[in-house]
Amino acid sequence: MKNLTGEEYAATKYIELDVNTEMPLMEFLMQEMHGISRNKVKDILQGKGISVDRKLVTQYNFILKPGMKVQVSKHRRKTELDSRWIRIVYEDKDIIVIEKQPGILSMAASARQFCVKTILDEYFQKRHFKCHAHVVHRLDRETSGLMVYAKSIEAAQILESDWKNRVFDRRYVAVVGGCMEQEGGTIENWLKDNKACITFSSETDNGGKLAITHFRVLNRSSKYTLVELRLETGRKNQIRVHMADLGHPVCGDEKYGSTQNPIHRLCLHAYRLFLYHPITGVRMEFETPYPTAFMNLFNNN
Repeated sequence: MKNLTGEEYAATKYIELDVNTEMPLMEFLMQEMHGISRNKVKDILQGKGISVDRKLVTQYNFILKPGMKVQVSKHRRKTELDSRWIRIVYEDKDIIVIEKQPGILSMAASARQFCVKTILDEYFQKRHFKCHAHVVHRLDRETSGLMVYAKSIEAAQILESDWKNRVFDRRYVAVVGGCMEQEGGTIENWLKDNKACITFSSETDNGGKLAITHFRVLNRSSKYTLVELRLETGRKNQIRVHMADLGHPVCGDEKYGSTQNPIHRLCLHAYRLFLYHPITGVRMEFETPYPTAFMNLFNNN
């Protein structure tokens, strides 16, 4: 890195770092920018503040080669979306990944209904982008966490037609009622809606859809259990029904039998979303921290 005087540093808009050894971008920045945290690096990446050889890079696992130059902006770009309902995690010309708060629909159930898609479409319009948010999967209104929307019909069609292969790891964290004795396992059955739109399960094929959920216990108390859930299929209300099947419904889920609501919301959060980019095929990994309110329920263990 070039040594700058105080006046020169103040005049520059970025810090430039020379790459001498092949390594991932995250590792390089933590090594060269002494004291910077992993989360801070991710914040700068998400704020589009890092370039490699003058080309914008947003992936923390981007492999640097000797001779490359990394530019780190000193002024993180302010987001153009200010919403209490969603936070943009990643965006390019084909897709946008967001973190959704509980209490908002992924897409409208009726005309002109407020939802995440509405927010994104307005955001695109204000930035004069000629695109719309295409829904390729959903989270329940009261579930929080990571979602991906396509920004083009081509990207949407690729994700929808090959979802299982493109999106290769989706994980949730949930607080469920009671102290679960099992350390983990797999639930496999068929799910189908009844006339009242309540999803119910059957151990034999009932004409519904096969649903498979893998789970493992992360923490326990006398009242609650913190569980990680990995979806092999993505059916309507799958996790909520499967946890109820085990006798440990998700806290806050009155629809499927919960009588406990310690933090006044459905205790279900989509914290991991790993996928292959629908256009470029690049492997992409997104994670959010477990909600603090979930973790606080186990602080006195």
